[in-house]
Amino acid sequence: MNLQEQLKRDLHAAMRARDERRKSALRMVLSAIQLAEVEKGELSDDDMILVLQQEVRRREDALKMMQDAGRDDLVRDEVIELDVLRAYLPEQLNAEEIADIARQVIAEVGATSPRDMGAVMKVLVPQLQGKADGRMISQTVRELLSA
Repeated sequence: MNLQEQLKRDLHAAMRARDERRKSALRMVLSAIQLAEVEKGELSDDDMILVLQQEVRRREDALKMMQDAGRDDLVRDEVIELDVLRAYLPEQLNAEEIADIARQVIAEVGATSPRDMGAVMKVLVPQLQGKADGRMISQTVRELLSA
């Protein structure tokens, strides 16, 4: 069963259970997947995971704005939906694991300064696709090259 089928089954289960937060989160991500399919054609599970990561990132940004605005009433719901979406993502690498892989790629590419960041990212991002957030990868590489 692919990711989209799993999301649909879980949506139906949430609807039967009258779980509004879960239902809302799953509907939102299924809509995003359908939109991506219209734009790009049929999506693989890896492509769907990228869409899911984008939705998680959007929710994280929205959550930060709600916290800054003092909207605690909305923060609770957003955290619940964010947790629902994160459950479908593959296990993410921690900062130390990303740094270890980045060090290997830096040595492989022969990067010595922040100017070489593009060459490192070109090799590193495909290796970590779906396993780590792009911002975290970029920040880690920048720190390693600056040191």
